[in-house]
Amino acid sequence: MAEFALELNDDQKQVRDWLNGFAKDVMRPAAAEWDEREETPWPVIQEAAKVGIYSLDFYAQQFFDPTGLGIPMAMEELFWGDAGIGLSIVGTGLAAVGVLANGTEEQIGTWIPQMYGDVDDVKVAAFCSSEPDAGSDVGAMRTRAVYDEATDEWVLNGTKTWATNGGIANVHVVVAVVDPEIGSKGHASFIVPPATPGLAQGQKFKKHGIRASHTAEVVLEDVRVPGHCLLGGKEKLDERLARARERAKAGGERVKNAAMATFEASRPAVGAMAVGTARAAYEVALDYAMTRSQFGRPIIDNQGIAFQLADMRTQIDAARLLVWRASWMAAAGRPFESAEGSMSKLYASEVAKKVTAQAVQILGGNGFTREYPVERMHRDAAIYTIFEGTSEIQRLVIARTLSGMPIR
Repeated sequence: MAEFALELNDDQKQVRDWLNGFAKDVMRPAAAEWDEREETPWPVIQEAAKVGIYSLDFYAQQFFDPTGLGIPMAMEELFWGDAGIGLSIVGTGLAAVGVLANGTEEQIGTWIPQMYGDVDDVKVAAFCSSEPDAGSDVGAMRTRAVYDEATDEWVLNGTKTWATNGGIANVHVVVAVVDPEIGSKGHASFIVPPATPGLAQGQKFKKHGIRASHTAEVVLEDVRVPGHCLLGGKEKLDERLARARERAKAGGERVKNAAMATFEASRPAVGAMAVGTARAAYEVALDYAMTRSQFGRPIIDNQGIAFQLADMRTQIDAARLLVWRASWMAAAGRPFESAEGSMSKLYASEVAKKVTAQAVQILGGNGFTREYPVERMHRDAAIYTIFEGTSEIQRLVIARTLSGMPIR
């Protein structure tokens, strides 16, 4: 087990600098264009694939970094570049984490490479959990998966929403209800292979921020997938469902469902994305305050501005430390006994919203225009307190963990 460290090692610094260069030279020059177009930036994703950033090998290296800091370091740098393009580059990773968290070794080896494609033909993947009536309340999920024993197929029906890459993905990972009698414990995850009949894109959302990332509904009508597309396999599912039914009868401990296993693994990574956006806005605001003069002196010479920047930097560093702690704990196999994963996502998300708003204020009228990137960063930052568990849900998770009470 790697010791927790407050500084990246030499190899990590080299990767960080490489990512920073890509973010600065490729992502940032393209950010405003793709934000306005509200389209998937395929040319930027392909450039990321050419240099090895958008690839299974790169994410595997970061995911299996024994310090746990590979993924948060990578997320921070890419989202420092731009949140919308960053999510287009890393959005496939959520589906990949869904397979890693719930799948067999054979499933991992079969499906994750197909999520990325290759340099000449890049692909993306989608993780489909949220529904029109089931976002934070995963227990309200209605998408059903019914096993057809005669053909060894699962039949999926329902509508998913807020799916990053939904409908344009090569591979979809879909969470569905297999036993509605036991609520969220009766969920399972399924691979929907490319070109499977019955899966279609529904509404594509026009969003407030992260506009370069494709977000849409996914409609499933009698989608039939082979039995081997059930992540983890049917034997493991049957055993898990049997335990859940027994515990439900006895009023016993909670059993984690497939969607929550994915979200728990990804929360610190989302916190790192928020840190990247916050850091980017802070740097713009600091540079502006140092060079913008009013009343014959730089505006940073005023305590009202200087103290804001001091608080911004302090909060960003504190958020990063919470993210690193949670990431290290996850890599070391330490349980989140105080909901440290949710803490990191909660705090970093709130910091991103606050810091980007302060950056707009420091730039004044210029900050309100699209001539400066803080306007876009402020819009982008709003998503961090919403997706993969709202701030309210993170507080609920933390409070339940600390108290052991079924707080609602």
